[in-house]
Amino acid sequence: MKLPIPGKPVRGSSTGQPIMALLDLLGRNWAMGIIWFLNNGPSKFRSIQEYCQSISPTTLNTRLKELQKSHLIEKGSDGYQLTQLGNELYQFIEPLGMWARNSWAKKFENNESN
Repeated sequence: MKLPIPGKPVRGSSTGQPIMALLDLLGRNWAMGIIWFLNNGPSKFRSIQEYCQSISPTTLNTRLKELQKSHLIEKGSDGYQLTQLGNELYQFIEPLGMWARNSWAKKFENNESN
């Protein structure tokens, strides 16, 4: 699978719009989970793998490389960590996660939408 890049066609969109490239990247297995986890601070490969429980080492390695090439994480002496751009992204997705958990998910608790 090719790395989604703004200005280039991505899965589900031929427009090359930056938001579509970002959603393609974040929609990949464990991409958002890795960003979410690294918000707590730098972590080594093994710690990230333990957090991601079901991820294979190959998939984790691929995801880490994609997130590095996308300028969202970097590898430092303490392990992988969010870049400034990655921190900015987290500031946008964290409220979305809260909304999904506290508002949207509640609509499904009592089978209201089923």
